[in-house]
Amino acid sequence: MTGVGDAGGMGRGRTLLFAVAGGAAVGNLYWAQPLLDDIATDLGVAPATAGLLVTLTQVGYALGILLLVPLGDVADRRRLVPGVLAASAVALLAAALAPGFTTLLVALALVGTTTVAGQLLIPLAGDLADPAQRGRVVGTIASGVLTGILLSRTVSGVIAGAAGWRSVYVVAAVVAVVLAVLLHRALPQLPPRERLGYPRLIGSVFGVVRAHRAVRVTLVISASVFAVFTMFWTALTFLLSSAPFGYSTTAIGAVGLVGLAGAVAAQRVGRLHDRGWSVPVIGGALVLVLLSLVVAGLGARSIVVVLVAVLLLDVGVQAANVLNQTRLFAIDPAARSRLNTAFVTGNFVGGAVGSAVAAVLWDAGGWTAVTIGAAVLIGFATTVWAVHRHRALALPGRDERGPA
Repeated sequence: MTGVGDAGGMGRGRTLLFAVAGGAAVGNLYWAQPLLDDIATDLGVAPATAGLLVTLTQVGYALGILLLVPLGDVADRRRLVPGVLAASAVALLAAALAPGFTTLLVALALVGTTTVAGQLLIPLAGDLADPAQRGRVVGTIASGVLTGILLSRTVSGVIAGAAGWRSVYVVAAVVAVVLAVLLHRALPQLPPRERLGYPRLIGSVFGVVRAHRAVRVTLVISASVFAVFTMFWTALTFLLSSAPFGYSTTAIGAVGLVGLAGAVAAQRVGRLHDRGWSVPVIGGALVLVLLSLVVAGLGARSIVVVLVAVLLLDVGVQAANVLNQTRLFAIDPAARSRLNTAFVTGNFVGGAVGSAVAAVLWDAGGWTAVTIGAAVLIGFATTVWAVHRHRALALPGRDERGPA
């Protein structure tokens, strides 16, 4: 069994380290969400103004994905990944020490830009993993990233409650430094990568997408699924804060913990790719998401039914997400980081559109309008899957007809 620090493969130790590092890194995007009132009071700004901290962190993350993640295809990742983590530690410490709101805004934008270690580690794991285990490994790391997203708000609230909001960023900076050291020791020496100038490298992200029809089809499906995901969760906040529920922000946040089932699904579903079942299972995941929307639309006044819908939706979305990402890595092994850039960027755009559409549909027709709109979109994704599943989605050299 290959362990952490071994030169070959992705053993359990190295896979676990990648999962923890990915989850810790992406958690940096969400520390501020439960802290906005405390930060606004401490720095003397309005709560609505404090909300810009979350927005700027996300914008920084989008820039980091586009400008830094493609470097994984050409740079020495034994230096790149720890270097990115070290840079995020500096930005986190700057946030902890920020004397005013403007300084904090700039620091958190830099936190977003540098917190892309997880999106560098996933394609790296695709390179290091044996092809027969790639789905399992990628699924496990994706599960770690999702867990980091789900738990970050809770962890942030607990630390801030004990020692103030600035302590959250101090702790995060220390964790980033520790992970940078561990990863520098754990990552193997890798062969030289393709030599490519930086402007050409960034431009080649679009070239890789144009070159492969399977990439374009996969990106359309994945962005549509992620748009549905953000539509649902944006509107769910509106639903649970209004009658008959009237839940507090804390209670609504607790509902999100049901999404941990999605993290478990992400960890398990990658094995189905390894068995050649990814195409049919993606179709099944899309149907599961559609079913969740039907359940949600019919049971909007029952918290039990809503929780069932949340469970079904998260399992379906995360299953589709992991399988789509794993399949992309098999299309062009030399461009995995650039493919991951396209994948995450597409999901980011889909998520932004989904959030905006959710607000419009909520104003137009409430929860019913949102679930119907989301069902139409997931129906579109399912149609794209059905039309292309035998040709455009087929991977070279793989029998993906699924179980007999």
